Amino acid sequence: MAASSSRRADVAPRQLTRFLKAVAAEIGDEWVFDSATDVASYQDVFALGDPRLHSPAGAVAPLTAAQVQTIVRLANRFKVPLWTISRGKNFGYGGAAPVMRGVVILDLTRMKRIIDVDEKLAYCVIEPGVGFYDLHAYLRANGIRLWMSCLGNSLGSVIGNALEHGTGITPYADHAMNLCGMELVMPDGDIVRTGMGAMDDNPTWHLSRHGYGPGWEQMFTQSNFGVVTRAGMWLMPEPEGTLSMTMNADKPEDIRWIVDTLGELRTKRIITQATTVRNYMRWAALDSVRSDWYDGPGAMPDEVIERIRQKYGVGWWNINFRLYELPEVNDAHARFIEEKFKAVTDNRFEISRWRQGDPPALSGESLPGVGSMQMVNWAGGRGGHVGFSPVLPLNGELAFAQFDRTRVRMKEFGFDYYGSMYLWERAITVISQIFFDRDDAQMLERVHGLFRALIADAAQNGYGEYRTHIDFMDDVARSFAFNNHALLRWNEKLKDALDPNGILSPGKQGIWPARYREEA
Repeated sequence: MAASSSRRADVAPRQLTRFLKAVAAEIGDEWVFDSATDVASYQDVFALGDPRLHSPAGAVAPLTAAQVQTIVRLANRFKVPLWTISRGKNFGYGGAAPVMRGVVILDLTRMKRIIDVDEKLAYCVIEPGVGFYDLHAYLRANGIRLWMSCLGNSLGSVIGNALEHGTGITPYADHAMNLCGMELVMPDGDIVRTGMGAMDDNPTWHLSRHGYGPGWEQMFTQSNFGVVTRAGMWLMPEPEGTLSMTMNADKPEDIRWIVDTLGELRTKRIITQATTVRNYMRWAALDSVRSDWYDGPGAMPDEVIERIRQKYGVGWWNINFRLYELPEVNDAHARFIEEKFKAVTDNRFEISRWRQGDPPALSGESLPGVGSMQMVNWAGGRGGHVGFSPVLPLNGELAFAQFDRTRVRMKEFGFDYYGSMYLWERAITVISQIFFDRDDAQMLERVHGLFRALIADAAQNGYGEYRTHIDFMDDVARSFAFNNHALLRWNEKLKDALDPNGILSPGKQGIWPARYREEA
C-alpha cells in the first residue's frame, strides 16, 4: 500500500474553486479559507517531517447542521473530499491535518452550542466545537455540580476527543463509552439520529445507550462514515469526597506486582478510576529539557536516570489513583487496598483527602489544563511528540514484557524511554511517548523507523494500537490482519456503500474509499 503521505486528492484547481465559491454562497465568504496562511494553519504542528505532505487545499467552517448538510452535498456534486475536524487540537496524532493532501477541511469549531445540561441525570448535549474549557466554564458559571473527565491537553473538543477514543482519569475516563445519542450528517447529506433519538421527541435519547435495532454509535468513532453534529455525553456527579493514594517503586521489574495488584482491585471495582502508572520521565519532561541532564548520543545512562529520580523524589514507576465515594467508604477501601499491597511490597502509600466544597483546584482531573504539553520540549529545538499505545491484557508479566521490548527498541533507535500505563478493568493501554526535534531530519527518520518497528513487535505478540498518528494509520490498520484483513475489508465495503464518491475523510484509520484504494 502506498504511504498515506504520498497520496493527493484528485481535484482539479478549477473544480476546487467552483466548490469553494458554491460553499461561500451558502455560509459566507468569511468562513471559507484558502489562502496560503489559512492552509498552513491547518497543518500538523508536530509534523514528523515536512508538514506540507499532509497539507489541505483549504477549509470551510459551517455554523449549523443544515450548513454541514449543504457542504457535504456540494462536496458530492464537485467530487471534493473533506477531512472533518472538531477543533483540530488532536496534538500528537496529526492535529487538524488530513491523511491525504489536497482535501478541504470541514472545520466544526464554530458549532459550539451547549444545548442542554441535566444536573439530575448527569449528562450534557453539545456540539463538536465545544471544548473542555467551554464546558467547564458553563458548569461553574451555572453552579452545576457535575465533573467532566479531562486530559493533559484540554484545548480540544469534548466530542472530538471521545470520537477518537480519548481517555481521562476519573471513573468516566473512557470517553467514547460516555457518548449517548448522536446526530449525524451522512455522506449523502442526509441527517440521522441514533438510538432512541430516531423517534421524534424521545426523552431517553441521551439516557439509554440501546435503541431499537442495531446500535450504530460506536461505528462513528474513529471512522469516516458520518459527521457528528451533536451528541450527548454522560458526566460524573461531583462526589462527596475523594481520597488520593500515591506510591513509588524503585525497579523496572516492579511493574509486575504493580499491575497484578492494581489489576485485581480494578477488576473488582474497588478502584473505579482509570489508574495510571508512570515512569520517572514524566517529572523530568514537565520541568526541564533533556540537555539539562545529558547531551550525549543515545538514550540516557542509568546514572542520569538516578539523578532525575533523586531530584524529584520519584520512583522508577509511580502509582497514583483516587477513590470517589463517601469519605467513610473511601477510608474503608483505602484500608483494604493497603492490605493488598502489604502482601507484595514494603512500600507504603501517601494519602490525601478532598471533601465536597473544598477549593475546586484540589479536584485535579475534573479541571481542564494544558500543563502536560510542556513535555514536547524534551528533545530540544522545535519540539514534538508522538505516542505508541498498544492494548494488552491486565497481566503483570505481559506488561513487563511489553515495556521491556519497547525500552530496548527505543534505546536501539537512540530515544529515552517515557512510559505510562492506563489500567482498565480487564486491559492495559501502554503508552510510550517519543519526543523529537522537528528540525532534526535524522531524528525524524529514526522516529519513523522506531514507530514501525514497535507496530511490528506488538503485532507479533498479538497486540494492536487503540489510536495512532496520521502517518501510521495504514500501518496500524494492516496489523489487524485476521482472516486476510477481514475487518478492514468490511469497513471498505461499508465505506463504498455509504460514501460512493469517497467524500468523507479518506484514509482515516486506514479506511480508503474505492476512489483512492487503487493506489495500493
